[in-house]
Amino acid sequence: MATPLSYRILCIAALCACLSGCAWHAPRQPVANAIENPLFVQVTDREFLWNTLADTIDDYFRITHEERVRLIGGVPTPGRIETFPTPGSTLLEPWRGDSTAGYEKLHATLQTIRRQADVRVTPASGGYLIEVIVNKELEDLARPENATAGSSYQRHDATIVRVEGPVQQDPNRLGWIPLGRDASLEQVILLQLRGKLTNTGDVRTRLPLEVNQGAHVDSE
Repeated sequence: MATPLSYRILCIAALCACLSGCAWHAPRQPVANAIENPLFVQVTDREFLWNTLADTIDDYFRITHEERVRLIGGVPTPGRIETFPTPGSTLLEPWRGDSTAGYEKLHATLQTIRRQADVRVTPASGGYLIEVIVNKELEDLARPENATAGSSYQRHDATIVRVEGPVQQDPNRLGWIPLGRDASLEQVILLQLRGKLTNTGDVRTRLPLEVNQGAHVDSE
């Protein structure tokens, strides 16, 4: 006997409700062959470094502020890139890469997630240190977004608030709950930066020949 369609839909809804609970977190597994963060790159051309960095970050976030590396009095200054908070991409948006595949993509589909990147560039001996920090937050609502029970009644279990005008039907946003750093996206960005800045034949990087990695630098 075939299972009724309504029963199947009910089972799927119950499963989604269990997975979308605020207390559900992915198990923290150690990342194999993780890239050091901050990442050291042997690049001497400041403009090439910054253009590559900004172009890479722009693939994931919208940049709101740039403080470029400058040479003041013969001494290079630290640089920084800040981005706008970006809503996490869902399973229906495979072309976006701000949510990594697997748990992060599923979490952003079931919950309202946003991320914000902060990239810091520090001058070091023989190159620069690039630190990528991606913070992740969960939207905090007074009630579930699609809940209908009691939406037209005033609540009296919190601070008394004077209501002027019609009762709001949409849930109030209380703020954003910090979820820590998104190490998986940090690793993706660092891997992309390392590939662009250390495995290139551009003479502006002035990299030594790396025999072990098979990298080759063309001579002028």
